[in-house]
Amino acid sequence: MAEDNKKVYRAVTRYLIVSPTKLRPVADLVRRKPYTEAVSLLENMPQKGARLIRKTMVSAASNALNRDKQLAEDMLYVKEISIDEGPRMKRVWFRARGRADMLLKRICHITVVVDEAVNSGKAGK
Repeated sequence: MAEDNKKVYRAVTRYLIVSPTKLRPVADLVRRKPYTEAVSLLENMPQKGARLIRKTMVSAASNALNRDKQLAEDMLYVKEISIDEGPRMKRVWFRARGRADMLLKRICHITVVVDEAVNSGKAGK
């Protein structure tokens, strides 16, 4: 249990009005990649979800760099990204002949965990 003192750095963005099924394929592309590579991938993707995930990932990296002053951006990697479903907003969708349907606006939560890469040492070369 020597690894219990190892810190993980996380950031959570909650209650985003975007469907979790739209975000999960974007998150799958950057999971377990180096931080700098993941950010550059997300910057060049056209999806709205890429922008939201990148914002959360930058926040997690800022948390890491703020807590541990010996870390650098190239020492971090994306350990875990989870896209969880939040509550659904229910709206009335009026249809023909006086009928109505229920429109469900899906909400999600993004959790990004960054960690120090194993092969990069803090002590230097």
